[in-house]
Amino acid sequence: MTRADPGVVEVFRRQVGACRAAGSEFTAQIFERCADDLEAGGPVARLVADFDGNPLLDALPQRVLGAVQALVLTGEAPELAALHPAVGGTPRFPEAADAFVAVVERELERLRPELAHQVQTNEVRRAAGLLGGFLEVARETGLPLRVLEIGSSAGLLLFFDRYRYELGPHRWGDPRAALHLRSAWTGPPPALDAPLRVATRQGCDLHPIDASDPIQLRRIQSYYWANQLDRQRLLVQAAAALEGPAPVECIRAGDFVARELAERRAGVASVLFHSSMWWYVPRAEQQRIHSAVLEAGERADPSAPLAWLRAEPPDLHCAELRLTSWPGGEDRLLARVAHHGEWVEWLAA
Repeated sequence: MTRADPGVVEVFRRQVGACRAAGSEFTAQIFERCADDLEAGGPVARLVADFDGNPLLDALPQRVLGAVQALVLTGEAPELAALHPAVGGTPRFPEAADAFVAVVERELERLRPELAHQVQTNEVRRAAGLLGGFLEVARETGLPLRVLEIGSSAGLLLFFDRYRYELGPHRWGDPRAALHLRSAWTGPPPALDAPLRVATRQGCDLHPIDASDPIQLRRIQSYYWANQLDRQRLLVQAAAALEGPAPVECIRAGDFVARELAERRAGVASVLFHSSMWWYVPRAEQQRIHSAVLEAGERADPSAPLAWLRAEPPDLHCAELRLTSWPGGEDRLLARVAHHGEWVEWLAA
């Protein structure tokens, strides 16, 4: 019997609190049971024994959750499915948590290689905060946007301009849009009347997902917390609105940024953006991206401006939406936003 490293156990226990804070008691109970099993040297401990990544930065709890929930979604774990709200089951505890560990024990060899997959959720409601940043760039430059995203996953955020937004009392977008995004909003409104138009859109990811493919879409769904059915609904609606794969290229973020920003593009405002992915990027590549952006910023002028928009978490509580604009290089904190986009606290005047 091999007990897990205490650091791994601590990462799982931290997720318990995060799930409860977000209203996902089902997933909190699962992670709590997993943490107990890790300490006892049970099936979960054996499952993660050979994992050589960083349990926090590489989101090991979510990898375990996704590997098992994928079997629930495909009907291959009926004993857990009967207790799982994502597929219409009725949760009961400790039965659901026990069933989860039982699936791990039965499918151990099958699940182990699944832990190599990077966690991807592509939270489309994060667009609620990002929209304000894009509107700010459009207002300041008066130019169409050339949108570039790193860590795009399925590319759902690349189509932010095609969604309808209900941001507290504020409205933006076509009321007939296939996807309506609702978020609580505090603070002044964003630049809702800015003339926003997307000229081009392109993203990159080391593991692009084609959300128009039901099998690939299921991988994203498998990482969602079980009783957050609203997140599942928005994902499915966004995927259904796609007309084939999103324009997401399989390439490292550093290579993508260096190539796309190598030359100034007149007549458009280039906007490099990303959300909740920066901590997955190795430090050396972060520095390379930062250097490439600064060099491109030095070449920017009013006819070919550059903006760097990012919604990244400084801690576990929320993300900060920051915008740096060139020429000039002014950096601003625009908003604080919920990790899954449920609320936006707008700070910019």
